[in-house]
Amino acid sequence: MDGDFRTEFVREPGALKQHPALVLNADYRPLSYYPLSLWPWQDAVKAAFLDRVDIVAEYDEVVRSPSMTLRIPSVVVLKDYVKPRKRVAFTRFNLFLRDEFRCQYCGAKGDLTFDHVVPRAAGGITSWENVVAACSPCNLKKGSRSLRQTGMSLFKPPRQPSAQELLNMGRRFPPNHLHDSWVDYLYWDAELDA
Repeated sequence: MDGDFRTEFVREPGALKQHPALVLNADYRPLSYYPLSLWPWQDAVKAAFLDRVDIVAEYDEVVRSPSMTLRIPSVVVLKDYVKPRKRVAFTRFNLFLRDEFRCQYCGAKGDLTFDHVVPRAAGGITSWENVVAACSPCNLKKGSRSLRQTGMSLFKPPRQPSAQELLNMGRRFPPNHLHDSWVDYLYWDAELDA
């Protein structure tokens, strides 16, 4: 045999990692915008094989098994509708998304943490209505004092967002890379400019 026979069967480990599939609900809307609902190509192929999804767009690359060849899915639609959550979980990520990944005191985008508007030392609780995204310098400047004591102000008062508000907010922060086959499914229900 000429050469190393293994070169015919061994792929580079990361060769197909860059082919995620956009997952759409049965109504053809993404399950989430931010983070974008993506599955690794292996999960998309498995779901298609188990007849849990319909494939609506594919990459040019294929995967092979001894009995079949399949183009890697780039967009899949769930066959069963998944009802969206009505309640929004109070998480650091959702808090930052609500506040548009900006410090609510100065507008800075980097080095974010969170701050209690009414400090815990003064009886403030950890809730949607009392916690905001803050950069480290502003958080240190405010410390455990009130806004009046520091002379600081908020861009917008903190409040609990609805699930729809967070979904819409997520549309403003697309991932660094959008595959061409995804674009039509991400913004088809967005309002058109007149």
